[in-house]
Amino acid sequence: MPNPLIHPTAIVSPAAKLGDGVNVQPYAIIHDHVEIGANSVIGSHAVIHDFVRMGADNKVHSHAVIGDLPQSISFDVTTETWVEIGDNNTFRESATIHRATDPATTTRLGSNSYLMANSHIGHDCQVGDNVIVAINCAIGGHVEVGNNVVFGGAVVVHQFCRIGAYAMLAGFVAIRKDVLPYSMTGGEPVRHYRLNTVGLKRAGITGERYKTLESAYRAIRAGDRSLHGIEQTDEIEYLRNWLSTRSKRGLIGFV
Repeated sequence: MPNPLIHPTAIVSPAAKLGDGVNVQPYAIIHDHVEIGANSVIGSHAVIHDFVRMGADNKVHSHAVIGDLPQSISFDVTTETWVEIGDNNTFRESATIHRATDPATTTRLGSNSYLMANSHIGHDCQVGDNVIVAINCAIGGHVEVGNNVVFGGAVVVHQFCRIGAYAMLAGFVAIRKDVLPYSMTGGEPVRHYRLNTVGLKRAGITGERYKTLESAYRAIRAGDRSLHGIEQTDEIEYLRNWLSTRSKRGLIGFV
């Protein structure tokens, strides 16, 4: 595999670790304490700040900024905190991800996700795999996002909320409470509408597995979060664990 290809106008710290085949384009800036995996592309004018670990095959477009200081007025700028990113993610123009505030954790993004232009992931967020964040979304600090979540355009998420796996959020909504896994959420006021049928079908969650989820959601709507008597599937196990985890914001209601 080829060595890193660095444009003469780019500024790359000699302390940064770049994998084979990394392509650093004109006027990009890469600071100290940065690790970038093989075959990643750092676009022109993009900035990768201190304390970022990034896997292979990531694509960072122009003017994206990864690893800048958290937007917290109480943060001590001398504190070492990190951003950790998996493989094969795309960061479109002006997307931003901020470092954690707590040295004991990191701001984390998994693999195979797509962050569109002007989207933001705040400090201390824990974001899973295969997540799509549409244009102009803002995800506040300490938010937890499961795998395979889709954010519509201009969604805003309050800090400390949780978004369960396979959820789909309609555009232009403000999320102030937790969003159930496998659900479609939207409207004004924001409510859970139904299961994310299309997303679940694409994931192969059909037939009896889908019917079991339907039974679980009828139980939750009726106030039974124990899901007593619901057949144990992988989806139900995840849902039970998710519901049993302490929530700081409470749960969005149903239509």
